[in-house]
Amino acid sequence: MARIFITGSADGLGQLSASVLINQGHKVVLHARNAERGRDAIKKNPAAESVFTGDLSKIGETIDLGHKVNESGAFDAVIHNAGVYRASAKDIFAVNTLAPYILTCLIQKPKRLIYLSSGLHLHGHSKFDNFKTDISRITYSDSKLHVVMLCMAAARKWTDLYSNAVDPGWVPTKMGGPGAPDNLQKGYETQVWLAESNDEEAKVSGHYFFHQKKRHHNPEADDVLLQEKFLDVCKEVTGISFID
Repeated sequence: MARIFITGSADGLGQLSASVLINQGHKVVLHARNAERGRDAIKKNPAAESVFTGDLSKIGETIDLGHKVNESGAFDAVIHNAGVYRASAKDIFAVNTLAPYILTCLIQKPKRLIYLSSGLHLHGHSKFDNFKTDISRITYSDSKLHVVMLCMAAARKWTDLYSNAVDPGWVPTKMGGPGAPDNLQKGYETQVWLAESNDEEAKVSGHYFFHQKKRHHNPEADDVLLQEKFLDVCKEVTGISFID
């Protein structure tokens, strides 16, 4: 039995992943943006251990969330599921890029890290110069490239854990919309599998998965110099350091 923390688990893929993991007998801690959504999250998954709240679009609340998670004890896996799509560039940057960085830095290292990205990351660019100047130029695709870059940096630096990224596909959630063509179940199966499976294929690090299969990802994410630049500029923006 594992203890697992899932960001953005009040609805969508995070909520579905939590349901499966709870039904498998794991201890799952949920996360929601605010108290109202936290109550909704517990209603959908009443057997969850608890729910933490924190608005990931606000650096201060994200930092507080990281501390609250640590105070609750150690986790076997953390699924960085939270993300926004139809949002301002400011919120996309804060929620999709900075929040996973902050929480990765602050939360006591689990045995497994899972980051939700998107196939759109293939069209993203690093745009580090815009982190401190003009974040309006940072797109959803850019932010999901940042997620994969963070994942690969963690895999390279922290060799005592498994760190992998997931493309859940374009699935019919609130974010994806009712007309999304991909399979909803397959959209959450991979992160669940990476979080708890003892399959040798899941006990790997530094990979990008789609439907439980390794998939090609943007080569910028593997560039060590770009990874280091990403970590440096995130530290400058947030005041939080990534500790090797």
